[in-house]
Order: sequence, then structure tokens, then C-alpha cells
Amino acid sequence: MAWIGSGIALCASLWTSTAAQAIGGKPAVDRETVVFAVGKDINNLDGQVAATGDSQRYGWQLFDTLYAFDIDGNLKPSVATGVKISPDGLQYTFTLRNDVKFHNGAKLTAKDVKYSLERILAPETKSTRRPYFTNLVERVDAPNDTTAIFHLKRQDGAFLNKIAGYLLLVPKAYTEGLASPEAFARAPVGSGPYKFVEQKIGQSVALDRFDGYWGPKPGIKHLVFKVIPEASSRINALLNGEVDVIDYVPSVDVARLKGNAGLSVKSVPVGSPLAVRLYSNVPGTPLSKRDVRLALNYALDSKAIISQALHGVGAQMSSYVSSSYPYGVDRTLKPYPYDPAQARKLLAQGGYPNGFTTDLLCPTDNPKELCEVIAAYWSAVGVKTNVKVIDYAAWSRLNNTHKGGPMTMMQFSNAIYDPVHPISGAATKEGTWSDYFNPEVETLVAQGDAATSREQRDEIFKKIGRVLHDDGHAVLITELYYTFAQDVKLNWEPQHGSGYYNLRNLSWK
Repeated sequence: MAWIGSGIALCASLWTSTAAQAIGGKPAVDRETVVFAVGKDINNLDGQVAATGDSQRYGWQLFDTLYAFDIDGNLKPSVATGVKISPDGLQYTFTLRNDVKFHNGAKLTAKDVKYSLERILAPETKSTRRPYFTNLVERVDAPNDTTAIFHLKRQDGAFLNKIAGYLLLVPKAYTEGLASPEAFARAPVGSGPYKFVEQKIGQSVALDRFDGYWGPKPGIKHLVFKVIPEASSRINALLNGEVDVIDYVPSVDVARLKGNAGLSVKSVPVGSPLAVRLYSNVPGTPLSKRDVRLALNYALDSKAIISQALHGVGAQMSSYVSSSYPYGVDRTLKPYPYDPAQARKLLAQGGYPNGFTTDLLCPTDNPKELCEVIAAYWSAVGVKTNVKVIDYAAWSRLNNTHKGGPMTMMQFSNAIYDPVHPISGAATKEGTWSDYFNPEVETLVAQGDAATSREQRDEIFKKIGRVLHDDGHAVLITELYYTFAQDVKLNWEPQHGSGYYNLRNLSWK
């Protein structure tokens, strides 16, 4: 994340004073290894259960899908060589490759595909992906090893996108033999280009290249995610040659790192809104009032936050649908203007002329300073906000189970390159990360599910964006950018428009 603020600005001064000579083609370990420093701990290694905030680091490394996304988000065959769609749009017949193996040596067949979907649907799995399939897929048939037939309850124009983003494939026999989903998270087995080696909670996750992988193999043998929560410590580790690449470079440090000839620094939009999630479906509370939700938006100067606090690394948002999406974005819709007087008027209209007191959860993947800036703006219009900093792993458990109210900072990474992902997940009655209900949105989402053409989906999700904007669904802060810094001799291009890390083609020059 490209982050901020008065405290984070100290990061540059905390760098080691000695100019490091380790970067510029000198690996932290050797040329068979890449050490990737990540700012957030990896809490759950079960890609079917974990939220995107966890799985975006390892998901595409450990697991495979029937279809996948190229670096620009275009769909392409993966474990499936192709798909036939019935004329009514209710049956998808996938033909599978016959040379795919899991990391334990078992051959991947259609039975594993069938089981993978059924495991996501099983309530006891507690999959964060369940809402995207439970009212959509009737059943999956596996008539032979290389044919998987999905029978849908209704048409869904984004079904292939969901297959590519959500249906990570796991081995049936191995997974059924474990005592619980938690056991799988401790020893995950997939069919991706890397296999699991070891996890040290709060410290690291080690993967090795899977030499039995069916596709192009990574150019390294070992990939280590090293957890370094403090931004200044990650930067020092990179400059001192202890790691080869880091994520979440603070925006205040981008220019300085770009001046280092031994580094390559890349800021990329990830198709994600950074916003305040509002628990607006609790009757009798301030946030249940549309005027109050709108007031919180008008009270915030997002342009100034991006320009000053984020050092320009970001972009204003007009709705919850990120401008990085290829369709469904109403580019005529304008961001909320900064208007404290209008905010006070709306608070009075909503029944709170003197404001109110509330709590804001601030997970540790966001600097406390950002949350405090937001609280300061709200305080100026009478909304006293108690910022409660919480460890990311603990926050994730609360956020995934509707226990993070009355409001929390939250990002929503692009997982499927279709706007149904953030809308269904964060703005519908059944959304995993939604505490919001609007009948008009529900109707439009149902229409979007049935729309199979890109043009139809574009218009429907534009309408949804306008409805959410006018209803104050969330408090919009910025389009999220991830900034990475890496050794200049490391071959790696971050995924475009998505928060997922695609490390399949890592290599040293």
C-alpha cells in the first residue's frame, strides 16, 4: 500500500545511514531464491477460506484454477483447455488437461474440480467465497477424468471470471483425509507452480518451485515471504540486502527509492477502493440514516488526503467500483466535494445536529495516522471518532464475520476483473463483507447476474455505482495503489489492476 502520514513520514529518516551495496543484482540469498518482504502477516493458507487480503499473496503461487487471468486481467485457459457454454447459459462444460498433478503427486481430475466447488459451498468450511456460488451453482458433474460440467441455477455473465478468481483447486482425497479446514491451512496442497514448505507464524512462509508443474516453471527454486510489518524496517532490509523485493512502500519514500540506481520502484493501481465500511443495517443507529452517511463523505477532504498525506499516490473515487475495472464505471459521476457546511446540515437532517460519538477500527495494515486524519475531519463537524488500532489478523477474523462495527477501514481488492466482486461482496444483503441493504441494489445485481454481454453489464453496474454514491454506502477515501521496490536485476512485473501477486515468472536477470 502506498502509505502515509505524519508518523510514516519519519520512515525515510529511519533508514540506515550507511549506503547499502547489496542491491543491484546481489541476491539476499542466491540466484535460485527470492526473499519477498511483506507488510502483513499471512494468516490463513487455505485459499478457499481466506479473504483476499491473505490469499492475494500466495493464492496464485500455490493453487491453480480452470481459467486464469493474464497480467492485464484477460481470461485465458489454465487447468481447463476450453469450455463449452450451452445456448441457455446454464451449463458450462470444461475440458481438463490430463497432465496436471497436485504437489503430493496425485493426478488432478474432474472429481477434484467437483470436490473443490462442493467444499466451498459446505457451510462448515467457512469459505469467504461461498456467497459467490451458493445461489448460483446447482451441481457439478464429473462424468470422466477430463470433463467437469457445472449446472447453474441462473445465467451469470461473470461466471468464468468467478471460476478464475475464486475456485482454487484442491485434491479431494488429501483434503477429505484431514480433520478440519484448519488442518488444510497448516499444510496446504495445490497444483500451482510453487509448493508449500513451511510457515513460521508471524515470521515467514517458505515455498519451493514445483518441478511437476504442467506449465512454465518459475525461474527460481525458492520463494520466501518474510513478514516485516514496519515500513522502515522493510526498506532497510531491502537496502541492506536482506530481502530482494518489498511491498507497501510508503508514498513518502517513493521518490527517494526511485533515485537509487540499484532499485526498481513500481506503483500500480490494484482495482480496489480504500474506504470506511459502515454497518448501516443496524436500526436506530446514526449510520442507518442516509443523511448521516452522506455527511461523513462531505466532511472528508479526500483530495487533500491523497495530495498531502499520500503524496499524490492515489486517486479520488466517485463510487465503490474502481476506475481500474474495464467496465461498469460511470466516469461522469463526480467524487463527493469537501463541504463541511453541507455535512453539518445533513447531520441535522438525520437527527444529529450536535453530532455523535462512534468507533473506527483501524487494522494494522493501515497506519494509525491515516485513521486519525479521518477522525480529525469528522471531529470538525461534530462526529467524535475513537480510533481503535487492531492487529491485522485479529481484525480479519472480525471483518470476515460481521463483527467489525460500527465502522472499519477496509480495502476490497479486485479478484475477478468484474465489478460484481466488490458490489456483491460489500454492498448486498448476503455479502461476506457487507452490512448494507438497499432493495434497488439487490434488483440491479440480479439483473447484472443475468446479463451476459459486456455492454449490458457496463450499464447495470454504472447504475449501481450511482445508487451507492447517492445513498452513502461507504466513506470513500482513495483508489488504492500498491508500491513495490525490488532489486533492479530481478525480473518481475506486478499484476495490472489487481491486488493479487503474480510471482509465477520470477527470475534473476
